[in-house]
Amino acid sequence: MKLFCYIVVLLFTLPFEGRAQKVISITIDQAITPVTAEFIHRGIRQAEKENAQCVVIHLNTPGGLGTSMRDIVGNILDASVPVVVYVSPGGARAGSAGVFITLAANIAAMAPGTNIGASHPVSMGGGQMDSTEVTKVTNDAVALMRSIAQRRHRNEQWAADAVTHSVSITDEEALQKNVIDLIADNTHDLLQKINGDTVILNTGKVVLHTANATVEPVEMGLGEKILVVISNPNIMYILLLIGIFGVIFEFHSPGAILPGVFGVICLILSFYSMSVLPINYTGLALIIFAVILFLLEIKIASHGILALGGVISLLLGSLILVRTGPAVEYARISRSVIFTAVGITTAFFLFVIGAGLNAQRARPRTGVEAFSGETGEALDDIMPFGKVQVHGEIWNAESVSGSIKKGQKVKIDRIEGLKLYVEGI
Repeated sequence: MKLFCYIVVLLFTLPFEGRAQKVISITIDQAITPVTAEFIHRGIRQAEKENAQCVVIHLNTPGGLGTSMRDIVGNILDASVPVVVYVSPGGARAGSAGVFITLAANIAAMAPGTNIGASHPVSMGGGQMDSTEVTKVTNDAVALMRSIAQRRHRNEQWAADAVTHSVSITDEEALQKNVIDLIADNTHDLLQKINGDTVILNTGKVVLHTANATVEPVEMGLGEKILVVISNPNIMYILLLIGIFGVIFEFHSPGAILPGVFGVICLILSFYSMSVLPINYTGLALIIFAVILFLLEIKIASHGILALGGVISLLLGSLILVRTGPAVEYARISRSVIFTAVGITTAFFLFVIGAGLNAQRARPRTGVEAFSGETGEALDDIMPFGKVQVHGEIWNAESVSGSIKKGQKVKIDRIEGLKLYVEGI
């Protein structure tokens, strides 16, 4: 009996590392958007529900939306489970919004060959911020950064400089400057190094037991993956153009339905992408103006002038559609995509315009004009009146060049009413 009681007590007093532990793993390898924020929120909630030892966020981001970043920081600070942000793999970075997220973690780690920094705020609206607005936004970001650094006992001065001066440092420098807690070669190394660490949560202190923990990756759902894909600036641009040309085709051929419906769907998806990218409204206005010119070209015979203006407007608008810079280089539209799209547009309208000009120059095939210059055969002597056969039809005819014998070939000079005026050939 004593032996049984001893075994029971021993089982309940065994350290947690002796039991099967779980670590939730999340991978963020894109810009910070509302989709990213919701994904991280879901991962943290799952870790809390499953009583996981911690959540490890593998982070590689150039930055993103400030509102989404604040949502993620709030979720991390309020989490009832330890959150570890691990900037990885080698070559990864935590830029702009990624700096806030990394510093907000209970444990901040980086892989060798990674970097962190450059958090100066950038407007995601359509215009440039004036000096007063820049100052206000910067001060707000500095205050948030200092608050996070104070709470996690990290280097406040460097955190502020990352915002005000866009400083960026390597993993080794980050460790020396007390920006992060450790450097780990891989996930296994990370879990070994944080094993036994004490983390302070809102609910109290927690000791991590991760040495033998099972890593459970959490993947994005299909809907989240689709939203991440269309948030890519190149995909946004392609969807925008497909939507535009779908609508143009519907205007050109009313009742086709499918191009119009598909075009509107693409436009709506592109508008979602624009909501998470630093769109320049001047560029968007030029693209809209290009659409107007293309529609007018279809309705008005301008011999290509309107289409040429549309192509130029489309090119200029595409080049400045997304404002880029060191902090938002992830939002850059590939020049090859732009030039290819504009080239296809130009070729399309050259074809349309060429077809229109050829149609104007082509000889009429129906109506009164179609008979001018045609040939036929005299069915009887025309002196000067008689009958001729043209295209299998019999017409009353009058000669304009003297008498014409029966069976002689005739050429139509003109037609008036139901009478052909012909000459012998």
